[in-house]
Amino acid sequence: MMITTKGRNALKVMIDLANNEGGGFISLADIAQRQHESLKYLEASAKQLSAAGLVVSARGKSGGYKLARPADEYTVAEILLSGEGTLAPVSCLESGAAPCENACNCMTLPLFKELDEVIMNFLTSKTLKDLIK
Repeated sequence: MMITTKGRNALKVMIDLANNEGGGFISLADIAQRQHESLKYLEASAKQLSAAGLVVSARGKSGGYKLARPADEYTVAEILLSGEGTLAPVSCLESGAAPCENACNCMTLPLFKELDEVIMNFLTSKTLKDLIK
C-alpha cells in the first residue's frame, strides 16, 4: 500500500480547513497558496471530499469549502479513503474484490490480513484534530 498524491492532498485540504476555520468558507486558491500545491490537484481532492460528505462547499465570491463537522469527528482513515478508495495492502483484500480461488491455500493471506487490520486500526485511531496545530 502506498498513499498517493490524491490521499495526501485530501489530508492537506482537510488539515488546512481545520487550521483556518472561522465559520466561513475558505477558497481552494488560498489553500493551494498556503500548501504550495497545484490548484487543479486540490480541486480534484475537494470534489472527492465533498462527494464523501466530509466538506461543505459554496459557490460565489464568498464561496469555498469548510468542514462538515468538528475536526475531532474525522478519522485519518476516512479522509484517506475519500481520495484513495482503498488502503488494502494487497488487491485481494480490497472491498468488492472477487474472491481469490487460492485464498484457502494462500500462505501469505494471514500476514496481509493482519497488516490490513494494523493499518486500519492505526489510521482510525488518529483524528483530524490530532494533525492540526
